[in-house]
Amino acid sequence: MFKASAKTLLPTSIIGSLPRPHWYDAVLGSRSFLEAMVHSRYREQYEDAVSVFLRAQETAGLDIVTDGDAHYDEEVGGMSWQSYAPAHMAGFSTAPEPTAYKIGAVAYPRGHILHDFLEARVMQKIVGPVGPGNLQYAAMWKVAQRMTKRPVKFGTILPELLAASVADDYYKDPVERTMALSDALNQELNDLADAGCPVVQMEEPQIHMVPVRGKAFGKLDVEDLVKVFNNTVKGLRAKTEVWCHTCWGNPSQQRIFRDVQSYQPTLAALNGVDADALTFETCSSGPGDLKAIGEIVKDKKIVIGVVDHHTLQVERPDQVADLIRAALKYIPPERLIISSDCGMGREGMSRRHATYKMVSMVLGTNIVRKELGLPEAECLAADPHYSLTAAK
Repeated sequence: MFKASAKTLLPTSIIGSLPRPHWYDAVLGSRSFLEAMVHSRYREQYEDAVSVFLRAQETAGLDIVTDGDAHYDEEVGGMSWQSYAPAHMAGFSTAPEPTAYKIGAVAYPRGHILHDFLEARVMQKIVGPVGPGNLQYAAMWKVAQRMTKRPVKFGTILPELLAASVADDYYKDPVERTMALSDALNQELNDLADAGCPVVQMEEPQIHMVPVRGKAFGKLDVEDLVKVFNNTVKGLRAKTEVWCHTCWGNPSQQRIFRDVQSYQPTLAALNGVDADALTFETCSSGPGDLKAIGEIVKDKKIVIGVVDHHTLQVERPDQVADLIRAALKYIPPERLIISSDCGMGREGMSRRHATYKMVSMVLGTNIVRKELGLPEAECLAADPHYSLTAAK
Protein backbone atom coordinates (compact mmCIF):
# COMPACT_ATOMS: atom_id res chain seq x y z
CA MET A 1 0.00 0.00 0.00
CA PHE A 2 1.53 3.29 -1.08
CA LYS A 3 1.05 5.81 1.73
CA ALA A 4 4.12 7.99 2.23
CA SER A 5 5.24 8.06 -1.41
CA ALA A 6 1.79 8.08 -3.01
CA LYS A 7 1.33 11.78 -3.78
CA THR A 8 4.83 13.04 -4.59
CA LEU A 9 6.84 12.46 -7.75
CA LEU A 10 10.54 11.87 -7.13
CA PRO A 11 10.14 11.92 -3.32
CA THR A 12 13.34 12.12 -1.28
CA SER A 13 14.38 10.25 1.86
CA ILE A 14 17.39 8.72 3.58
CA ILE A 15 17.77 5.06 4.43
CA GLY A 16 17.80 5.55 8.18
CA SER A 17 20.71 6.38 10.46
CA LEU A 18 22.40 9.74 10.98
CA PRO A 19 25.53 10.61 13.01
CA ARG A 20 24.74 11.12 16.69
CA PRO A 21 25.24 14.48 18.40
CA HIS A 22 28.29 14.39 20.71
CA TRP A 23 26.12 15.30 23.68
CA TYR A 24 23.79 12.32 23.14
CA ASP A 25 25.53 9.87 25.47
CA ALA A 26 22.55 8.29 27.23
CA VAL A 27 22.53 4.50 26.81
CA LEU A 28 19.46 2.30 26.41
CA GLY A 29 21.34 -0.96 26.95
CA SER A 30 19.09 -3.91 27.76
CA ARG A 31 16.35 -1.77 29.27
CA SER A 32 13.08 -1.60 27.41
CA PHE A 33 12.50 1.66 25.57
CA LEU A 34 9.43 2.53 27.64
CA GLU A 35 11.34 1.82 30.85
CA ALA A 36 14.20 4.07 29.75
CA MET A 37 11.76 6.84 28.83
CA VAL A 38 10.71 6.99 32.49
CA HIS A 39 14.15 8.35 33.37
CA SER A 40 14.44 12.11 32.90
CA ARG A 41 17.96 12.26 31.47
CA TYR A 42 17.42 9.52 28.91
CA ARG A 43 14.03 10.93 27.88
CA GLU A 44 15.40 14.46 27.46
CA GLN A 45 18.44 13.37 25.47
CA TYR A 46 16.48 10.92 23.33
CA GLU A 47 13.72 13.38 22.46
CA ASP A 48 16.26 16.13 21.78
CA ALA A 49 18.28 13.84 19.49
CA VAL A 50 15.20 12.76 17.53
CA SER A 51 14.17 16.40 17.22
CA VAL A 52 17.63 17.32 15.89
CA PHE A 53 17.54 14.49 13.34
CA LEU A 54 14.06 15.42 12.14
CA ARG A 55 14.86 19.12 11.90
CA ALA A 56 17.98 18.45 9.84
CA GLN A 57 15.92 16.42 7.37
CA GLU A 58 13.13 18.98 7.24
CA THR A 59 15.57 21.87 6.71
CA ALA A 60 17.19 19.94 3.87
CA GLY A 61 13.75 19.43 2.32
CA LEU A 62 13.32 15.64 2.52
CA ASP A 63 9.81 14.33 1.91
CA ILE A 64 10.01 11.13 3.99
CA VAL A 65 12.04 11.27 7.21
CA THR A 66 13.42 8.91 9.86
CA ASP A 67 14.30 9.15 13.56
CA GLY A 68 17.99 8.87 12.57
CA ASP A 69 18.08 5.48 14.34
CA ALA A 70 18.24 7.36 17.64
CA HIS A 71 16.91 4.26 19.39
CA TYR A 72 20.18 2.40 18.80
CA ASP A 73 23.13 2.84 21.16
CA GLU A 74 26.49 4.10 19.95
CA GLU A 75 28.39 0.84 19.47
CA VAL A 76 31.53 0.05 17.46
CA GLY A 77 30.74 -0.12 13.76
CA GLY A 78 27.05 0.51 14.32
CA MET A 79 26.69 -2.92 15.95
CA SER A 80 23.58 -1.86 17.87
CA TRP A 81 21.62 -2.25 14.63
CA GLN A 82 22.20 -6.01 15.05
CA SER A 83 22.44 -6.29 18.84
CA TYR A 84 19.28 -4.35 19.73
CA ALA A 85 16.86 -7.17 18.87
CA PRO A 86 18.64 -9.98 20.80
CA ALA A 87 18.87 -7.69 23.84
CA HIS A 88 15.11 -7.03 23.84
CA MET A 89 13.31 -10.04 22.34
CA ALA A 90 11.89 -12.89 24.39
CA GLY A 91 13.77 -16.19 24.39
CA PHE A 92 17.26 -14.72 24.76
CA SER A 93 19.67 -14.90 27.70
CA THR A 94 20.30 -11.86 29.84
CA ALA A 95 24.11 -12.05 29.69
CA PRO A 96 25.72 -11.19 26.31
CA GLU A 97 28.81 -13.10 25.18
CA PRO A 98 31.23 -12.98 22.23
CA THR A 99 29.52 -14.46 19.19
CA ALA A 100 30.80 -15.52 15.76
CA TYR A 101 29.00 -14.46 12.58
CA LYS A 102 27.59 -17.48 10.78
CA ILE A 103 26.93 -16.63 7.13
CA GLY A 104 29.73 -15.93 4.70
CA ALA A 105 31.54 -13.38 6.85
CA VAL A 106 34.82 -11.97 5.59
CA ALA A 107 37.65 -12.81 8.01
CA TYR A 108 39.12 -9.43 8.85
CA PRO A 109 42.49 -9.94 10.60
CA ARG A 110 43.73 -8.04 13.62
CA GLY A 111 45.03 -4.74 12.25
CA HIS A 112 42.00 -4.20 9.97
CA ILE A 113 39.44 -1.68 11.23
CA LEU A 114 36.63 -4.19 10.78
CA HIS A 115 38.31 -6.64 13.14
CA ASP A 116 37.05 -4.27 15.85
CA PHE A 117 33.57 -4.81 14.42
CA LEU A 118 34.02 -8.58 14.81
CA GLU A 119 35.20 -8.11 18.42
CA ALA A 120 32.09 -6.00 19.07
CA ARG A 121 29.85 -8.98 18.34
CA VAL A 122 28.92 -9.52 21.99
CA MET A 123 25.29 -10.63 22.09
CA GLN A 124 22.68 -12.54 24.03
CA LYS A 125 22.07 -16.13 22.93
CA ILE A 126 18.81 -17.97 22.30
CA VAL A 127 17.79 -20.11 25.27
CA GLY A 128 14.07 -20.62 24.59
CA PRO A 129 11.28 -19.93 22.09
CA VAL A 130 11.74 -16.44 20.65
CA GLY A 131 9.08 -13.73 20.67
CA PRO A 132 8.77 -9.97 20.19
CA GLY A 133 9.46 -9.33 23.87
CA ASN A 134 10.23 -5.64 24.43
CA LEU A 135 11.14 -4.51 20.91
CA GLN A 136 8.56 -1.70 21.26
CA TYR A 137 8.95 -0.42 17.69
CA ALA A 138 5.56 1.32 17.75
CA ALA A 139 6.51 3.41 20.79
CA MET A 140 9.77 4.49 19.14
CA TRP A 141 7.99 5.46 15.94
CA LYS A 142 5.36 7.44 17.85
CA VAL A 143 8.00 9.56 19.58
CA ALA A 144 9.34 10.65 16.19
CA GLN A 145 6.03 10.99 14.37
CA ARG A 146 4.54 13.29 17.01
CA MET A 147 7.37 15.76 16.31
CA THR A 148 6.76 16.19 12.58
CA LYS A 149 3.99 16.29 10.00
CA ARG A 150 6.17 14.49 7.46
CA PRO A 151 5.84 10.71 7.25
CA VAL A 152 8.35 8.91 9.47
CA LYS A 153 9.81 5.69 8.10
CA PHE A 154 10.88 3.00 10.57
CA GLY A 155 13.38 0.26 9.74
CA THR A 156 14.36 -3.10 11.20
CA ILE A 157 16.89 -5.87 10.64
CA LEU A 158 15.72 -9.06 8.93
CA PRO A 159 15.60 -12.51 10.59
CA GLU A 160 18.35 -14.27 8.62
CA LEU A 161 20.90 -11.70 9.81
CA LEU A 162 19.65 -12.08 13.38
CA ALA A 163 19.84 -15.86 13.07
CA ALA A 164 23.42 -15.55 11.84
CA SER A 165 24.41 -13.15 14.60
CA VAL A 166 23.52 -15.12 17.73
CA ALA A 167 24.44 -18.34 19.49
CA ASP A 168 21.57 -20.78 19.94
CA ASP A 169 20.96 -23.36 22.68
CA TYR A 170 17.33 -23.99 21.75
CA TYR A 171 16.64 -24.47 18.03
CA LYS A 172 18.21 -27.52 16.40
CA ASP A 173 18.55 -26.01 12.95
CA PRO A 174 19.46 -22.49 11.66
CA VAL A 175 16.51 -22.55 9.28
CA GLU A 176 14.13 -23.27 12.16
CA ARG A 177 15.80 -20.45 14.10
CA THR A 178 15.40 -18.07 11.15
CA MET A 179 11.69 -18.83 10.72
CA ALA A 180 11.01 -18.46 14.44
CA LEU A 181 12.64 -15.03 14.38
CA SER A 182 10.65 -14.21 11.23
CA ASP A 183 7.37 -15.04 12.98
CA ALA A 184 8.30 -12.95 16.02
CA LEU A 185 9.30 -9.94 13.91
CA ASN A 186 6.11 -10.25 11.88
CA GLN A 187 4.05 -9.90 15.04
CA GLU A 188 5.99 -6.81 16.11
CA LEU A 189 5.82 -5.21 12.66
CA ASN A 190 2.07 -5.71 12.41
CA ASP A 191 1.75 -3.91 15.75
CA LEU A 192 3.87 -1.10 14.29
CA ALA A 193 1.68 -0.87 11.19
CA ASP A 194 -1.48 -0.96 13.31
CA ALA A 195 -0.11 2.01 15.26
CA GLY A 196 -0.10 4.00 12.01
CA CYS A 197 3.51 3.86 10.80
CA PRO A 198 3.36 4.97 7.13
CA VAL A 199 6.53 3.17 5.94
CA VAL A 200 8.12 0.01 7.35
CA GLN A 201 11.59 -0.67 5.96
CA MET A 202 13.01 -4.19 5.98
CA GLU A 203 16.78 -3.87 6.09
CA GLU A 204 19.38 -6.08 4.50
CA PRO A 205 17.74 -9.27 3.28
CA GLN A 206 20.59 -11.55 2.22
CA ILE A 207 19.04 -12.36 -1.15
CA HIS A 208 21.49 -10.29 -3.19
CA MET A 209 24.42 -11.60 -1.11
CA VAL A 210 23.97 -15.26 -2.09
CA PRO A 211 26.06 -15.05 -5.32
CA VAL A 212 28.88 -13.49 -3.26
CA ARG A 213 28.66 -15.39 0.03
CA GLY A 214 26.85 -18.58 -0.92
CA LYS A 215 23.64 -19.96 0.55
CA ALA A 216 22.77 -18.67 4.01
CA PHE A 217 23.89 -21.34 6.51
CA GLY A 218 24.71 -23.48 3.45
CA LYS A 219 20.97 -24.12 3.09
CA LEU A 220 18.94 -21.02 2.19
CA ASP A 221 19.10 -20.05 -1.49
CA VAL A 222 17.64 -16.86 -2.97
CA GLU A 223 14.17 -18.41 -3.34
CA ASP A 224 14.23 -19.54 0.30
CA LEU A 225 15.27 -16.07 1.47
CA VAL A 226 12.42 -14.52 -0.51
CA LYS A 227 10.06 -16.81 1.43
CA VAL A 228 11.67 -15.69 4.71
CA PHE A 229 11.17 -12.05 3.73
CA ASN A 230 7.56 -12.56 2.69
CA ASN A 231 6.75 -14.41 5.90
CA THR A 232 8.27 -11.59 7.93
CA VAL A 233 6.11 -8.92 6.24
CA LYS A 234 2.94 -11.03 6.01
CA GLY A 235 -0.11 -8.79 6.35
CA LEU A 236 1.83 -5.51 6.30
CA ARG A 237 1.06 -4.24 2.79
CA ALA A 238 -2.65 -4.14 3.56
CA LYS A 239 -1.84 -1.58 6.27
CA THR A 240 1.29 0.33 5.30
CA GLU A 241 3.99 0.94 2.71
CA VAL A 242 6.80 -1.64 2.81
CA TRP A 243 10.34 -0.94 1.59
CA CYS A 244 13.02 -3.59 1.08
CA HIS A 245 16.44 -2.04 1.63
CA THR A 246 19.50 -3.62 0.03
CA CYS A 247 23.10 -2.42 0.03
CA TRP A 248 26.56 -3.96 0.16
CA GLY A 249 27.33 -3.19 3.81
CA ASN A 250 28.85 -0.26 5.71
CA PRO A 251 30.06 -1.07 9.25
CA SER A 252 32.23 1.83 10.40
CA GLN A 253 31.46 3.41 6.99
CA GLN A 254 33.66 0.74 5.36
CA ARG A 255 33.13 -1.34 2.25
CA ILE A 256 33.02 -5.02 3.15
CA PHE A 257 33.93 -6.25 -0.35
CA ARG A 258 37.05 -5.37 -2.30
CA ASP A 259 35.25 -5.32 -5.65
CA VAL A 260 32.04 -3.56 -6.66
CA GLN A 261 29.18 -6.06 -6.64
CA SER A 262 26.18 -6.32 -8.98
CA TYR A 263 22.51 -6.88 -8.21
CA GLN A 264 21.83 -8.38 -11.62
CA PRO A 265 22.08 -12.10 -10.69
CA THR A 266 19.30 -11.73 -8.10
CA LEU A 267 17.03 -9.01 -9.52
CA ALA A 268 14.33 -11.51 -10.50
CA ALA A 269 14.32 -12.90 -6.97
CA LEU A 270 14.25 -9.42 -5.42
CA ASN A 271 11.29 -8.62 -7.64
CA GLY A 272 9.47 -11.43 -5.84
CA VAL A 273 9.63 -9.94 -2.34
CA ASP A 274 6.32 -8.71 -0.92
CA ALA A 275 7.29 -5.04 -0.83
CA ASP A 276 6.12 -1.80 -2.41
CA ALA A 277 9.62 -0.45 -3.00
CA LEU A 278 13.14 -1.81 -3.45
CA THR A 279 16.21 0.24 -2.54
CA PHE A 280 19.50 -0.09 -4.40
CA GLU A 281 23.02 1.19 -3.75
CA THR A 282 23.64 3.06 -7.02
CA CYS A 283 25.99 5.89 -6.02
CA SER A 284 28.79 4.07 -4.20
CA SER A 285 28.52 1.08 -6.55
CA GLY A 286 27.79 3.14 -9.65
CA PRO A 287 24.81 3.21 -12.03
CA GLY A 288 25.73 0.07 -13.97
CA ASP A 289 22.72 -1.94 -12.77
CA LEU A 290 20.08 0.70 -13.53
CA LYS A 291 19.15 -0.64 -16.96
CA ALA A 292 18.67 -4.18 -15.64
CA ILE A 293 16.76 -2.90 -12.61
CA GLY A 294 14.37 -0.98 -14.86
CA GLU A 295 13.87 -3.96 -17.15
CA ILE A 296 13.26 -6.56 -14.44
CA VAL A 297 11.60 -4.70 -11.55
CA LYS A 298 8.28 -3.63 -13.05
CA ASP A 299 5.67 -3.74 -10.29
CA LYS A 300 7.43 -1.84 -7.49
CA LYS A 301 8.83 1.58 -6.85
CA ILE A 302 12.60 1.79 -7.10
CA VAL A 303 14.65 3.73 -4.57
CA ILE A 304 18.07 4.76 -5.87
CA GLY A 305 20.98 5.92 -3.74
CA VAL A 306 22.39 9.23 -4.99
CA VAL A 307 24.78 10.00 -2.10
CA ASP A 308 27.55 7.70 -0.91
CA HIS A 309 27.53 6.59 2.72
CA HIS A 310 31.21 5.51 2.62
CA THR A 311 32.84 8.86 1.92
CA LEU A 312 32.95 12.33 3.44
CA GLN A 313 33.03 13.89 -0.02
CA VAL A 314 29.71 15.67 -0.44
CA GLU A 315 28.20 15.04 -3.84
CA ARG A 316 27.42 18.13 -5.93
CA PRO A 317 23.76 18.73 -6.86
CA ASP A 318 24.62 18.38 -10.56
CA GLN A 319 26.12 14.93 -9.86
CA VAL A 320 22.93 13.93 -8.06
CA ALA A 321 20.87 15.23 -10.99
CA ASP A 322 23.00 13.25 -13.48
CA LEU A 323 22.37 10.02 -11.57
CA ILE A 324 18.62 10.68 -11.43
CA ARG A 325 18.58 11.39 -15.18
CA ALA A 326 20.43 8.11 -15.77
CA ALA A 327 17.77 6.26 -13.77
CA LEU A 328 14.93 7.99 -15.62
CA LYS A 329 16.14 6.42 -18.86
CA TYR A 330 14.87 3.09 -17.53
CA ILE A 331 12.49 3.91 -14.65
CA PRO A 332 9.48 6.26 -15.00
CA PRO A 333 9.35 9.18 -12.54
CA GLU A 334 6.16 7.89 -10.90
CA ARG A 335 8.11 4.80 -9.77
CA LEU A 336 11.35 6.49 -8.73
CA ILE A 337 12.33 7.51 -5.18
CA ILE A 338 15.56 9.35 -4.33
CA SER A 339 17.60 8.39 -1.25
CA SER A 340 21.03 7.76 0.22
CA ASP A 341 22.79 4.48 -0.54
CA CYS A 342 22.59 3.39 3.10
CA GLY A 343 22.63 4.83 6.61
CA MET A 344 25.10 7.61 7.36
CA GLY A 345 25.35 7.05 11.11
CA ARG A 346 27.30 3.80 11.33
CA GLU A 347 30.36 5.48 12.92
CA GLY A 348 32.73 7.63 10.91
CA MET A 349 30.74 10.52 9.40
CA SER A 350 30.13 13.91 11.01
CA ARG A 351 26.67 15.43 11.36
CA ARG A 352 27.71 18.29 9.07
CA HIS A 353 28.79 15.97 6.28
CA ALA A 354 25.54 14.00 6.52
CA THR A 355 23.50 17.21 6.55
CA TYR A 356 25.09 18.56 3.40
CA LYS A 357 24.70 15.23 1.64
CA MET A 358 20.96 15.49 2.34
CA VAL A 359 20.92 19.09 1.12
CA SER A 360 22.74 18.14 -2.07
CA MET A 361 20.29 15.27 -2.61
CA VAL A 362 17.33 17.64 -2.48
CA LEU A 363 18.99 20.34 -4.61
CA GLY A 364 19.93 17.76 -7.25
CA THR A 365 16.42 16.33 -7.22
CA ASN A 366 15.02 19.84 -7.60
CA ILE A 367 17.12 20.31 -10.76
CA VAL A 368 15.40 17.31 -12.33
CA ARG A 369 11.99 18.23 -10.93
CA LYS A 370 12.31 21.63 -12.63
CA GLU A 371 13.26 19.97 -15.92
CA LEU A 372 10.16 17.76 -15.67
CA GLY A 373 7.86 20.63 -14.69
CA LEU A 374 7.33 19.21 -11.19
CA PRO A 375 7.04 21.22 -7.95
CA GLU A 376 10.39 21.76 -6.24
CA ALA A 377 10.96 21.09 -2.54
CA GLU A 378 11.78 23.96 -0.23
CA CYS A 379 15.38 23.63 0.96
CA LEU A 380 15.77 26.12 3.78
CA ALA A 381 19.36 24.96 4.33
CA ALA A 382 20.29 26.34 0.90
CA ASP A 383 18.38 29.65 1.05
CA PRO A 384 20.99 32.36 0.25
CA HIS A 385 19.04 34.97 2.20
CA TYR A 386 20.32 33.43 5.44
CA SER A 387 24.01 33.30 4.54
CA LEU A 388 26.36 34.80 7.14
CA THR A 389 28.96 35.81 4.56
CA ALA A 390 29.47 39.53 3.97
CA ALA A 391 27.06 40.96 1.41
CA LYS A 392 28.66 42.43 -1.72
